[in-house]
Amino acid sequence: MAERVKAASVESQHRVGHPASLRDIKQPEVKLGKARNSDHKLVKKGVSHAGLLPIDKKLNLCGIVLAGGDGKRLQPLIHRLRGDSLPKRFVNFIGTRSMLESTFLRAEKLIPSDRIFTVANRAHLTHSEVRRQISSRPKGRVVMQPDNKDTGPGLLLPFMHIYKRYPESTVVVFPSDHFILEEELFMSHVKLAYRAVERDPSRLVLLGIKPDAPEPEYGYMLPGERLKSMASMCASTISQFIEKPKRDIAEDLILRGGLWNTMVMVFRPSALLDLLPRHFPAIYWNFQRIKEAIGSPFEKATVEETYDRLEPVNFSRDLLETIAQHHPSHLLALPVEGVFWSDWGSEHRIAETLKKTGLKRHHRVLGEKAYQDLGQVEVNI
Repeated sequence: MAERVKAASVESQHRVGHPASLRDIKQPEVKLGKARNSDHKLVKKGVSHAGLLPIDKKLNLCGIVLAGGDGKRLQPLIHRLRGDSLPKRFVNFIGTRSMLESTFLRAEKLIPSDRIFTVANRAHLTHSEVRRQISSRPKGRVVMQPDNKDTGPGLLLPFMHIYKRYPESTVVVFPSDHFILEEELFMSHVKLAYRAVERDPSRLVLLGIKPDAPEPEYGYMLPGERLKSMASMCASTISQFIEKPKRDIAEDLILRGGLWNTMVMVFRPSALLDLLPRHFPAIYWNFQRIKEAIGSPFEKATVEETYDRLEPVNFSRDLLETIAQHHPSHLLALPVEGVFWSDWGSEHRIAETLKKTGLKRHHRVLGEKAYQDLGQVEVNI
């Protein structure tokens, strides 16, 4: 049985490119912005003739894929689809891959697979599909947390594994519940963010999507001062983070240049470790303790003891908002243009994506009844 699971995992690992339902169709026209200026020309140059970004080992990149959430709002849809409670990141809503598998392939356009660390919850292992998907990852690159304590611990746990092994690397964080249509272009913006960090390693650079409508379900970043030293990248400091504002506030944020916060960010370990002890000493020392135990016989017990003491911490709301208040110059927003992006946190969001992109007729996975139910979700376009 183990051999069959391993074989299936290896087969899924070697499938590259877009999901079959996306790769085999002509993509519909979606009105999007265009990349501009000299630095954004790097975005276009980064795409190879094969349609993939070539991995450049000189970049010294490591990745974190966040897969520790439970996605409770999508559980009713998942139950209609599958009849179980598989966490949403492991579900393939479109095509042949789950959101997690799609995120791995996206990250691997820039980063070698053995330098991508994934965090998941131990409770997820009760699902055979979860075990199948993570079994194809390189050894030691899936970090299991005892419990879901939100995105703060969920990010810091794999981060400590990276810091222990690759302290001089640049880290890229990828949430695993996003739908991205133009993946190569998006990853070229990630590469541009890497260039920004190279210019100033003290910065944490977050990718922001220019909104096409006021969206109350998303988090927003309000840009501050435009940096002259990075004017060609259109990068600016971040003056404020706003989580899930009311529609009228979201409209005002857009008028003021607000961006949707993708939570895709690029930074050096030293930059984050410089900021954490100043404002979050308890979190800092708890995870320093974990870092010291990594690779030792005490690692598992240390992680469990630490998580028992931890309160849930949201990385964006609790950590980034505080940093923006006290050290706005350490945070940069890099606007992403020309990319259709959606955070799949609700049935409404999936339905809206399918309708906006024209992919609805190519949907292969949803059961007939579940698909009809999804089609009844009210969508504002």
